Amino acid sequence: MIKKVTLVVMLTMFIGQTIAQKQNSFPVQVKIENGTIEGLYDTKSDLQLYLGVPFAKPPVGNLRWKAPQPPDAWTGVKPTKEFGPRPVQAIVFGDMNSRSNGVSEDCLYLNVWTPAKRNTTGLPVLVYFYGGGFVAGDGSEPRYDGASMAKKGIVVVTVNYRLGLFGFFAHPELSKEAPYKASGNYGLLDQAFALKWVQKNIAAFGGDPKKVTIAGESAGSISVSAQMVSPLSKNLIAGAIGESGSGVSTLAAVSLAEAEKTGVEFAKNAGYTTLAQLRAASTRDLYEVYAESKRFGFPSVIDGYFYSKNMADIFIAKEQAQIPLLVGWNSAEIPGMAFMQGLPYTKDNFIQKVKEVYPTTYEEVLKVYPHSNEKEVEWAATNLASDRFIAYGTWKWFDLHRKNSNQPVYRYLYSKLRPPLVDKSLTLGLAGGTVRSQQGGFKMPEPIGAPHACEIEYCMGNLELVTDYAWTDEDYKVSDTMLNYFANFIKTGNPNGDKLPNWPSAKPEDANPPVMIIDTASKAVPAKDDARYLLLDKLNSVGN
Repeated sequence: MIKKVTLVVMLTMFIGQTIAQKQNSFPVQVKIENGTIEGLYDTKSDLQLYLGVPFAKPPVGNLRWKAPQPPDAWTGVKPTKEFGPRPVQAIVFGDMNSRSNGVSEDCLYLNVWTPAKRNTTGLPVLVYFYGGGFVAGDGSEPRYDGASMAKKGIVVVTVNYRLGLFGFFAHPELSKEAPYKASGNYGLLDQAFALKWVQKNIAAFGGDPKKVTIAGESAGSISVSAQMVSPLSKNLIAGAIGESGSGVSTLAAVSLAEAEKTGVEFAKNAGYTTLAQLRAASTRDLYEVYAESKRFGFPSVIDGYFYSKNMADIFIAKEQAQIPLLVGWNSAEIPGMAFMQGLPYTKDNFIQKVKEVYPTTYEEVLKVYPHSNEKEVEWAATNLASDRFIAYGTWKWFDLHRKNSNQPVYRYLYSKLRPPLVDKSLTLGLAGGTVRSQQGGFKMPEPIGAPHACEIEYCMGNLELVTDYAWTDEDYKVSDTMLNYFANFIKTGNPNGDKLPNWPSAKPEDANPPVMIIDTASKAVPAKDDARYLLLDKLNSVGN
């Protein structure tokens, strides 16, 4: 938990930002499909902000665990000047500082930042999906703020989607009542529905519905890969950006039968025998029985509706969206201790753990993770933990798309070490975020590379909104580089320009495809670690 004084400082900053925003703003209205909304025209940033815009009916009552429905039209003017409620969730990750208006099942709202003037048309659009393991997060978090990207001439949209029990619960009774005879995937369906909303409404904000790039980090990146392959959304997007995650491997979809079985077992253990009982249960009751279950969410589903089949098979069949892709991961996604499980970084200990995890192929694994001294062992354990966690799956998405599309694919490795934390009572979490240090207890080792989720505030240009770290000039330099790469890609499908270091695309036949190392001095180099991913790919295919 964040120290009280730190929490007070953060709340004061957020309140101060809101007051300053309103002091520098006048109301502005726009007509969208369901009625007129009123946002803010911020004269300081020269942007329009429309926050908490409903894009679907509240998924409550009989609409709990149903695909999103179009919102009802309204008369008069609907205020959209504050972030809507975030999806029901616990406080799971220490780096999530929501600016939302509470927590609710009524959470299907999006936010728009636009630089459009009164006659502007045809602006490129970014739709960003937040991360959080499909159990936490929302579109109001400061690190996802759209203002810096909007100042680059882009209409930015952040989207809420249902999470956890409310977003991914599958059950035979739910499948029976659905017109497409399946259940689960409600959070992904929310995202696809928001993309349809963008197609219908984004021109009102100066955006071009034919120039929509989707992006996200972690579960948000998995979401981007999912929307690329879904028949519901793949024709609605012109580009994709993935940061650390894909549905090819991490949190991969399971069969409908497996998901329904999981749902039945959960309901039975929670004391519910019918769908009617589940729908009649209060938000509190479901929140508590889910917490008591100790589950980490529910899997997405190969339902024959959102997912036609296994994601990798869709790419191999070249049935995904044929669009430019910019994708990458971080240099130390998760600490090596996650693999070593408390053992010191010694050569013998690393060999022991590799033998435990890969009993028949450990010799092959040891060859591609050098481990001759303590520092090499720390990197080997970090690389292997990171690859198993999320890097391999992201690489597989990159590899599948470059070999099964005619579109450019750009790959990065984000490597900038974060500066120290401002609050010395905090320490880094296992996979991103921060946690309260325990007096005299375990302390996370200092990171040797860039941890999971650390690049978000850099690529979105939001360092000043994230107050946990003592940012330096070098950090702002890296942020400017990454923000411009992303902005160029959103505008043209190519990250190059603005005197940035040249970033070549990866060709299908490249044996060592180029990777852009994003750091204080960014540069493109031939891939040097792909032997790791090729081996893990082989091991995954044979099941070891």
